[in-house]
Amino acid sequence: MKKLIVFAAMLLLVDLTYGGGLLTNTNQSAQYIRMMSRSASRDIDAVYFNPAGLSLMQDGWHFAVYNQTIFQDKNVYSGFPLLNDGDYLGKVSVPAFPTAFAVYKKENWAFSFGFGPNGGGGSADFDEGLPSFEIPISKVVPGLSGLTQISPAMDVNGYNADLSFSGSSVFWGFQLGATYEINDAISVYGGVRYMPSKNVYEGSIRDVQLQVGESWFPAPVWLSQTAGVISGYATQASTGATTMYGAATSMQPIIDGGGGSFTLAQLQGAGFISAQQQAQLEGGLMLMGFTQEQINAMPASTVQGSYTAAGNQLTATAATLNGTAGKLNATSPMLEDKEVKTEQTGAGFTPIIGVNINLSEDLNIGIKYEHTTYMTLTNDTEVDDLGLFPDGAKNKSDVPAILSVGVGYKGLDWLEAQLSYTGYFNKGVSWGGNTRDMAIWKSSDPSKIRAREIEKMGYELGLGLQFNLTENFAVSVGGLVGDMGVADSYQSDFSYSNPSTTVGAGIMWKLSERLTLDAGFSDTFYKDQTVTFTGDPDLGENFSYKDTYGKTTFDFAIGISYSIF
Repeated sequence: MKKLIVFAAMLLLVDLTYGGGLLTNTNQSAQYIRMMSRSASRDIDAVYFNPAGLSLMQDGWHFAVYNQTIFQDKNVYSGFPLLNDGDYLGKVSVPAFPTAFAVYKKENWAFSFGFGPNGGGGSADFDEGLPSFEIPISKVVPGLSGLTQISPAMDVNGYNADLSFSGSSVFWGFQLGATYEINDAISVYGGVRYMPSKNVYEGSIRDVQLQVGESWFPAPVWLSQTAGVISGYATQASTGATTMYGAATSMQPIIDGGGGSFTLAQLQGAGFISAQQQAQLEGGLMLMGFTQEQINAMPASTVQGSYTAAGNQLTATAATLNGTAGKLNATSPMLEDKEVKTEQTGAGFTPIIGVNINLSEDLNIGIKYEHTTYMTLTNDTEVDDLGLFPDGAKNKSDVPAILSVGVGYKGLDWLEAQLSYTGYFNKGVSWGGNTRDMAIWKSSDPSKIRAREIEKMGYELGLGLQFNLTENFAVSVGGLVGDMGVADSYQSDFSYSNPSTTVGAGIMWKLSERLTLDAGFSDTFYKDQTVTFTGDPDLGENFSYKDTYGKTTFDFAIGISYSIF
């Protein structure tokens, strides 16, 4: 059975990142994919990883183009007890992740250009939904359980819907900068990256159905029709109440005349009521549940009180039924077909500085610092049936500052090695509210929505080894461990961060003196994260359940570089 969710999968795309930072991609070259460490690079991908190191390249023009194909599975298991199935799978595909570099080196100067996705870069499909937005709908079925007290034929025991969603997110980076060699040992770099960004979200919820007994019905139609039936029951109850009050009122003269202690039979025998009236009064009492023996012994005052009480009960029943019908009529449009279609656009600038320390021909140190990118995205909304993307609304989407340090070693003809550290200043960036909390508490108690917090600075630690089998051919392996330091309040099924370990391997093939082919693949393994959520507006403050989040990522990259000396 497909999941029914309130469509809000837009937020998933803030987590469509790979290989560095919560909103920053560092996998900018095929060399990186095959080694997982390039922060001390002296090759053309130093444009991104170690721009101050471009001073070590030969004089002339250098060009490179790369493409990656990335696949990611996102697994969520929710322990929320009302869900049809707590297992969810999301698939992220990035068939084209292009990067291009260009360098002009002349004596002490090197001028460089870089282009590539610095965040996002792909599309996501979540055909099975997500628990945060299925949970409110999962409560519809138990919320309608009281209908069986009206009629067993109103036994609602399941839900279903057709969901379609597609989303894409890309933060492009256009980087310009200059490198200056101060002396044989030290070079410096200054540059800026312009980052235009665009998110596109399209989706719909159609054909929402409710299972009633063994049959399925369109939810809005069934709710409206059932509301009409219940309204009819309410009208009948009101009519019955009027009849009961009328019977009680008709006995008032008898009570006023002192006949309150007489039974119906005595009243009929004394001529106060007719045999027909007696039969009618007794019939009404029997409908109320009294036995004939009880009725025979019942004085007129009790008969009047019973009819008044029955009228009050029917009046209360009519009010309850009308309230139920009103709630069903209010719920019906919420389950009608919905559509969302919007774009979010914005741009920001990233100042970048770097230093390269060339200790020897064999030992090199690269340092790079990227300033925080301040960015605001604006909604351009065509359709928004769910009120998720108000047209013209602005959303903060800052990218954290990044510090990278790398050490490269070429002391052996057959071996090259790089060790790198990348730090992410995530604590200084606003990540908004917890998405699960917003889905659960937004309409009832917004004060319970927690901010998505970062406990500590994020990091990645990488090691890459290249084995030069011949002068023109090499194989490489590498590994990377990372942890973005997020708190539990950051995590939700829409966007979560897991500590990870990545392994990569690949080849370098120098096809000629000027032309080089690089190719590689990497596989990322994430440590499952389990988070406890406490409190629910419908199930109470002490209610709790656990979600477990996991994912895997596979990346294949290929590229060529060409030099004109």
